[in-house]
Amino acid sequence: MKLHAGGCHCGNLRYELRSASAAAQLPRRACQCSFCRAHGAVSTSDPQGTLHFTVRDPASLLRYRFGLKLADFLICGACGVYVAAQMREGDGAWAVLNVNTMDEVDAFAGPADSMDYGSEDAAARIARRKSRWTPVTAPA
Repeated sequence: MKLHAGGCHCGNLRYELRSASAAAQLPRRACQCSFCRAHGAVSTSDPQGTLHFTVRDPASLLRYRFGLKLADFLICGACGVYVAAQMREGDGAWAVLNVNTMDEVDAFAGPADSMDYGSEDAAARIARRKSRWTPVTAPA
């Protein structure tokens, strides 16, 4: 397994993505929602991998929800960086990472697939995320 690490600018919110895939093999997606466009976010995930978050100061972690309100968009309140989106359901959690927060961001060079999820209802969105996002072993 390869370790892909990253986090916010000040280090308050860090993560480790364990994946069998090299950085260049992981998908790059550019969601077209207003939030992701405003942040210039490019997302990646590995449904076969695992993700572990570490939060130094939980009081400085902002959770923002919009749209269908099914996921927390994790933003560091200290430095303002959007790091990931995390969805919880039952005992499980899944997340997608903002590639721009990866320590090895240059390894993710290349075009991102433009994605539009606006037509999904809640059930379809949850099902897609469970099938495409990375399982979280230590939620933020």
